[in-house]
Amino acid sequence: MADQQKKKAQQSLRRRQIEKLRKLMLSLPPFCFDYFIGIEATTTLLTRINYAYDLRVFFDYLLKDIPYFQDKDMQALTVKDLEAITLTDLEMYLDYLNYYEKDEHEHENQERGKARKLASLRSFFKYYYRTQQISSNIVSLMVTPKIRDKAIIRLEPDEVARLLDSVEAGTVLTDKQKQYHRYTKVRDVAILTVFLGTGIRISECTGLNISDIDFHNRCFKIIRKGGKEAIIYFGDEVNDALTHYLEQRREITTLPGHEDALFLSIQKRRMSNRSIQELVKKYASASTPLKKITPHKLRSTYGTSLYRETGDIYLVADVLGHSDVNTTRRHYAAIAEDQRRSAAKAVVLRQSAREQDGGSEIELDQNQDNKKDKD
Repeated sequence: MADQQKKKAQQSLRRRQIEKLRKLMLSLPPFCFDYFIGIEATTTLLTRINYAYDLRVFFDYLLKDIPYFQDKDMQALTVKDLEAITLTDLEMYLDYLNYYEKDEHEHENQERGKARKLASLRSFFKYYYRTQQISSNIVSLMVTPKIRDKAIIRLEPDEVARLLDSVEAGTVLTDKQKQYHRYTKVRDVAILTVFLGTGIRISECTGLNISDIDFHNRCFKIIRKGGKEAIIYFGDEVNDALTHYLEQRREITTLPGHEDALFLSIQKRRMSNRSIQELVKKYASASTPLKKITPHKLRSTYGTSLYRETGDIYLVADVLGHSDVNTTRRHYAAIAEDQRRSAAKAVVLRQSAREQDGGSEIELDQNQDNKKDKD
């Protein structure tokens, strides 16, 4: 029954994503349809949705800022119009991405965001060049914006304790928030403890079902990115938090279709990614105001703690579900550097002069005492 509900939920999510992609495709030039069909076998639905968003930004820019396109209609554009795009147009597009307005909203992109949008264009132009629908691939001449590595924002052990204490006490909340806190405290503690004690992603957390949990073996089943299943093991604190929450959870009558969902909203339905993001923000902004803590930062906190305890980058990559260990290595390079510095001090080749002198004096005193005993 539980597996059927999970399968039904996954099918429902897939249908919503398909509908979203179709809606986005309708806002793009008709010839783009061939591209999305062409990459379907090698990309996920979510990837194609992100590509569609990025392409819409690009075509909006062309129609708004590039003279060749300004008198054209989006739906009238053809694949041959891509050949009118110059290298200067693309360089100006990266500058445009620094700040632009759309639908009365302001948008800004840092280097990472610009690099992603350029990657979408690379895929787009590469497809039409490979299928010989355009004679050249102008995007291949573009240089990817340099992405500066950012220090990982994570919680220190004392901050973790302070965060969990603030959830239990509720003292950092507004009067309005405290009205709900009495009903959600146990749930909120469980959610934050699961993040901090297992390092799962927010989508993996919201997707958890009661039937996924195996308390006997201290583990639960999650669906990773790409639809792969994984078993995640947990310790005593996660076990206690989940056990306490489930005592309360089993007393709740949910809305139809949400019977097996682990974490429920006030509306008695499965919690969404957005609601959990807001939950983390609510508590973290009060207990650690100098750090912008998100569910992903809680995941980084777990990864950091695990790496510091084990020093095993492959284990960390496996537990966090990184497909490429180099991704993990880049994220935790600073910690590895600290460990290497510590290792340099761990082996002592010779004692200091003071220690040597002290040792000699002790030996001399002992020899004199032995001589007196003999006398």
